[in-house]
Amino acid sequence: MNTQKHPQEKNDRELVDKLLKGQPNDLNLAELARMRIRYRGFPGAKSIQRDLDKLLAQWQLEEETLFEKTRLIHSKGQVYKKNQDEEEHWS
Repeated sequence: MNTQKHPQEKNDRELVDKLLKGQPNDLNLAELARMRIRYRGFPGAKSIQRDLDKLLAQWQLEEETLFEKTRLIHSKGQVYKKNQDEEEHWS
């Protein structure tokens, strides 16, 4: 069996672990959808893929429903933006 290591697997593992402890808010739903797309059909990272399936079940979602929700979230354009009241401090 030929399995590959994804170049983002280490960082993605950390993200998936955080998602497993989190709730299905807009950011977490968007991240789950992004991970589902990234690992769809990837010949490796089976533990991440299992945990992504686990998250769908835990949050009581079908994949298509997840994608519908995240399309709506992204149409608002706010999911990855910082709070506009926050200022970056460079000192």
